[in-house]
Amino acid sequence: MRASTLVPMVSALVLNASQEPLSVVPTRRALLLVLADKADVLHHNGEVVRSERLTIHMPSVVRLRYYVRVPFRRGAALNRRTVFLRDRHTCQYCGSTAESIDHVVPRSRGGSHSWDNVVAACRRCNTRKRDRLLVEAGMRLHRTPREPDRLSWVSASVGSVPTHWEPYLGLSSLSA
Repeated sequence: MRASTLVPMVSALVLNASQEPLSVVPTRRALLLVLADKADVLHHNGEVVRSERLTIHMPSVVRLRYYVRVPFRRGAALNRRTVFLRDRHTCQYCGSTAESIDHVVPRSRGGSHSWDNVVAACRRCNTRKRDRLLVEAGMRLHRTPREPDRLSWVSASVGSVPTHWEPYLGLSSLSA
């Protein structure tokens, strides 16, 4: 049996032994953790994988059997995709559909590439602003840019968070 032909490529949430979210992995990887007795299935996605001697539900949420020490606070990576997710694909200058990202204080003017200086923008507003400050361009932001919530990396990994993951993430909804 070749697992790559039988196991669909969907995601599974991996929790530490302390129930804190660690990562989002392909379902196949979560299944391998369960088969190696390294993790327990807390929720399955309804699909079943069968072999000659084994039938197992495909995991959607797994908890590791041992605690993994995480040496740093994980946050969402600052890139085009995560900026669009944070700003809901909306231009922060005019409210239309965003197509690019813009540095509020241009990098050529000493602005940093950081969460509080990068916003989603439509092509028209980005071209209009160019390498000028907001005051010089006569523009203003609809919303002040900020670093995303502590678990935004989960939604950045999968796009939309499955509703059955929400209790394990300790939130009623990540998309709100």
